Amino acid sequence: MKTYAGIDLHSSNNYIGIINEQDQRLYGKRIPNELDRVLMALEPFRDTLQGVIVESTYNLYWLVDGLQENGYKLHLANPAAIKQYKGLKHTDDKSDAFWLAHMRRLDILPEGYIYPKEERPVRDLLRRRLLFVRHRTSHILSLQSMITRNLGLNMSGSAIKKLKEEEVEGMLDSSNLVFMARNNIAAIQFLGKIIKDIEKEVKPQVKLRKEFKMLLTIPGIGNILGLNMMLEVGDLSRFEKVGNYSSYCRCVGSSRMSNGKKKGENKKKNGNKYLSWAYVEAANFAIRYCAKAQSFYQRKKAKANGIVAIKALSNKICRASYYVMRNRKPFDEKMLFC
Repeated sequence: MKTYAGIDLHSSNNYIGIINEQDQRLYGKRIPNELDRVLMALEPFRDTLQGVIVESTYNLYWLVDGLQENGYKLHLANPAAIKQYKGLKHTDDKSDAFWLAHMRRLDILPEGYIYPKEERPVRDLLRRRLLFVRHRTSHILSLQSMITRNLGLNMSGSAIKKLKEEEVEGMLDSSNLVFMARNNIAAIQFLGKIIKDIEKEVKPQVKLRKEFKMLLTIPGIGNILGLNMMLEVGDLSRFEKVGNYSSYCRCVGSSRMSNGKKKGENKKKNGNKYLSWAYVEAANFAIRYCAKAQSFYQRKKAKANGIVAIKALSNKICRASYYVMRNRKPFDEKMLFC
């Protein structure tokens, strides 16, 4: 007899549902998020279980790692792609757990990628770097805005980063403005040190794999951005086509169209927000250092606006990077901006 287990996971508890080949419910129970309790529930079915399905949530590491280490075959369900029968009036954790097991039995389960445990801490460290970069940017923009409002000067971001606390005393005539500016500068410098420390910590631990080294030939992608992309992508072979990769990177629109008219939006948050950020960053750097990228950006900006133009360029770079990684060949701007 073959059995299938579905686990509907929450922050403090989970519901386990186990069925057989005839869809008969053999076990169903809510238990606390304790690995020993989960293993105890699955143990009577260990020899017949064809797979344990866990819904992808923010707190899945402990469960996925624990089950894999104990020899269970794991399947990570993609909740954004799972649909139940629309006629159902009532659904709950119990029905969700059994539905996961049911889809695995029918071999129609939309699966997610289980990221390798050994590379996960480094990837998460670079994700924290992004958090500090965003905080620093908010302080830079705040100080930029203050200087423009009060002095009529338009200082660049790089100039703001170089400002020292004592320099603003001679620039601003209000003690309150000086106080705010000094605190902005202190925060920018403090966050900048954290960002550099993270980069120093990451670089000796991980190197770009062969298929990802060619990313560095793309204008706008440097070592740190390349590492970000490599660690977020994981196994490139999981993306069958360039469109799948571009969609995963949130570089394409989510509009739902019919007969040339917009009928709504699909889920904008499907995909990887960190890769989305990385390609937007690459696009912003590319327009500084690549003449053809700058020309493409200006054409798009003239037709729409700067945000649309940057997203269009980021999609182009995203698609180019897919072929660069897959074929392991250097970037050719003639093919991208033909």
